[in-house]
Amino acid sequence: MKTIYLYTDGACSGNQYDENVGGWGAILQYGDHKKELYGSASNTTNNVMELTAMIEGLQAINDPLVRVEVFSDSAYIVDCISKKWYINWQNNGWKTSKKTPVENKNLWEALLFQLDRIHDVKIYKVKGHLDVTKTKELQKWFEKFIAIKNITLEQYIYLVKMNHAVDALANKGIDEIKAGLL
Repeated sequence: MKTIYLYTDGACSGNQYDENVGGWGAILQYGDHKKELYGSASNTTNNVMELTAMIEGLQAINDPLVRVEVFSDSAYIVDCISKKWYINWQNNGWKTSKKTPVENKNLWEALLFQLDRIHDVKIYKVKGHLDVTKTKELQKWFEKFIAIKNITLEQYIYLVKMNHAVDALANKGIDEIKAGLL
């Protein structure tokens, strides 16, 4: 079965303020082929941009009968999917365990639709903004990662570099919206 790798990231400049800009980036990879996607939005949040990156990346996959491995630095998304929080949210009328409305419900529904559409999706958490030249820190996060996916250190370094690449795409979206290009 064909495996597509999807790397996603979202960012928000001024996330804590009412007036802010956000960007998202996604890279799809199949063999030697890569496709880069990015965009931006005003008055958003980091979580919205993280969700948008993953949704846009999955929507760009035309063949649903593939295996997709998604790599994200968003604990918000990875934990929700892997711990199946969304099932309780749906069963509780899209309310959290504290009985408050789930934020970004429309985006969660869009993401769940994409996850259902594609045959086989695995989502992995990658440590964001990791400096590959800091050997001790890199080794620590590598050892945590291989507990969930058995890969080599060189493969992990590649994942970290791809996380940097999608972060750069998200920031490109932010820069373009600030410059009035988007």
